[in-house]
Amino acid sequence: MAYANVLRGIAGFFEHALVVFIGFVLMVIGLALGVTMIMLPVGVVIGLIGAAMFVGGLLVRLDEK
Repeated sequence: MAYANVLRGIAGFFEHALVVFIGFVLMVIGLALGVTMIMLPVGVVIGLIGAAMFVGGLLVRLDEK
């Protein structure tokens, strides 16, 4: 039983780490797209999605009850 809890905790950590990494990458892509005036609306949207994923990966905790 304890082994399953450890695996669940490790999997949860890597899920959050992956979401934080993808969110950071999307923020950087949004920043790069926002530099050009023609891609500014797309860059803002992608950057905000990345920021939401980054913050969500750091702060959101989903407990199964």
